[in-house]
Amino acid sequence: MNIQDKFRGTGAALITPFTADNKVDFNSLGKLVDHVIDGGVEFLVVFGTTGEPITICESEKKDIIDFICERNNKRVPMIIGCGGNNTYDIADKAAKIDTRFDAILSVVPYYNKPNQRGMFQHYKTVSEASALPVIAYNVPGRTGCNLAAETTIKIANELPNVIGLKEASPSVEQFTYIKKDVPESFMVFSGDDSIVVPHMSLGAWGAISVTANAMPKMYSDMIRLCIANKYDEALKLHLKLIEFTDSLFTEGSPAGVKAALSQMGIVENYLRLPLVPVTDKHFEYIKGLIANLK
Repeated sequence: MNIQDKFRGTGAALITPFTADNKVDFNSLGKLVDHVIDGGVEFLVVFGTTGEPITICESEKKDIIDFICERNNKRVPMIIGCGGNNTYDIADKAAKIDTRFDAILSVVPYYNKPNQRGMFQHYKTVSEASALPVIAYNVPGRTGCNLAAETTIKIANELPNVIGLKEASPSVEQFTYIKKDVPESFMVFSGDDSIVVPHMSLGAWGAISVTANAMPKMYSDMIRLCIANKYDEALKLHLKLIEFTDSLFTEGSPAGVKAALSQMGIVENYLRLPLVPVTDKHFEYIKGLIANLK
């Protein structure tokens, strides 16, 4: 199976469950991995934004990686987050990445606010050092800067080890221009669950999703319907999910999806500071939405 076939469809951007005493909750993590795989997602994403990796120490990360690799047991491919705002540090980590994974997901450097030339040089340095193929990740709402379509196109055409992009900017127009001029083999994933069907209609390879943690079957069915060009059926699922999807982000992510998963009995509702759980009022709102989706 080639790399593109491995990632055709839905990737669940896994949360990291915690206990009341702020430890990693491996029992809940096991239930979550089984839940999303049994729900039909095509691949897992470990330590994306949703996994709270910035607040997880290196020894914990090693234990989490070992646990997920064992629990997955090669059932589905896996991507691991390896990003930050120190290019040479990320390049060093990328060179030593765990080869039980199939690719790395590397976010646009945040806080530094590099210009487009700096972003290109960042990905050039990281991709040349990386032991695995690289998927870039553009999420300007979090990083404070946008990877422009022109820069993505340059990356796609000039950096052979960058094989794809998770595009989470709110601009459908930008997504369109990216798809217009990247090579056909360059995988562009939807990174915004609220506009995933429009992205799929424009040629997205699949989606890397927060919502798929909680509703893996409905979400991955929707993506497969899009791939099969059954957009009328996919739209029905998208409209059924949209209010629930938006509720997961109203008071911050992953607070929303952790609230949903706790209501579903899969994880406990704990985050690590500076993130906090959703308000009681919003929890009840999410609870009602889940009841309506059953």
